[in-house]
Amino acid sequence: MVVAKDLDKILEEKFTSTFRKGYVSINGHTFPKRYEDLKDDFDNLEVGEEDIWICSFPKTGTTWTQEMVWMIVNNLDFKGGEVNLGIRSPFLELSIIFDYRDMLKNNSNFDPPMFLQNSLGFVKSLKSPICMKTHFPYECLPKEIRDGHKSPKIIYVARDPKDTCISYFHHCKLMEGFKGDFDEFCELFLAGKVNFGPFWKHVLTYWEKRNSPNFLFLKYEDMKKDLSKVIRQVAEFLERPLSEEKVEILTKHLSFESMKNNPAVNYGMVCELNKKFKLIEHDGVFMRSGKVGGHKEVMSEEMIRKFDEWTKRNIQGTDYVI
Repeated sequence: MVVAKDLDKILEEKFTSTFRKGYVSINGHTFPKRYEDLKDDFDNLEVGEEDIWICSFPKTGTTWTQEMVWMIVNNLDFKGGEVNLGIRSPFLELSIIFDYRDMLKNNSNFDPPMFLQNSLGFVKSLKSPICMKTHFPYECLPKEIRDGHKSPKIIYVARDPKDTCISYFHHCKLMEGFKGDFDEFCELFLAGKVNFGPFWKHVLTYWEKRNSPNFLFLKYEDMKKDLSKVIRQVAEFLERPLSEEKVEILTKHLSFESMKNNPAVNYGMVCELNKKFKLIEHDGVFMRSGKVGGHKEVMSEEMIRKFDEWTKRNIQGTDYVI
């Protein structure tokens, strides 16, 4: 069994970088240290009643859902959809994941777009309604949402934790500078020591809210099984019904191959920026596989058993079904 201090050592030695100084635990959740400086600003963010919040644990189908929501809200504006998704559907806390302050101060050639270098400021500059993305646990959403003063539409997307873990591992190697191996990442994931963890605390807190009228809970596996059905469900929830013809068009646009080859949604720009300035040296692609059950090809039987026992403990007493 890996003890907590060993996991903290892995984080310090294998998951810090020029843009990641370390980690903090707040309300039982793991965040990059940068979150501490901005927590009050996130808590006190002014929320628009007409905003749409796409919430999730990382690597559960967030980008897929963002593109779906933006297209539905904007009546399948494919021309407008050529603009980077980070501008159209901003990632609220992106700047705590990539804390580029040192690079901005020390390298005059380093000039990432505003939605990347100051994501909170970028969000504040936009007029409502906004299609917002966040990986924040429910307890860390702005106070106006938590206390019920504002009720924007919230869409949460969840995924099997084993597939999530594998996808998150590859993502962190490619984009966030993780230098450890897969088993080490699995242990961090199970212990809730990856960003926005623990996984089940994140998922179940949103699950408890699923029957609220402004809330829709989706599962990645349902999207893979019948995307057209989920598109109709989301369109109805957003009160933007689509014709069957438009559902068919959007289904093709949201196919894995289409998304993978769409530079506006696949975060290639961030990968290229990090590589150009030698912040990351790992090669790969943002949208890698997208398969359901992909963990069976990668995880050892022992690790699968460990994940299954961990899941059983965490969902016991709830009505959540994977």
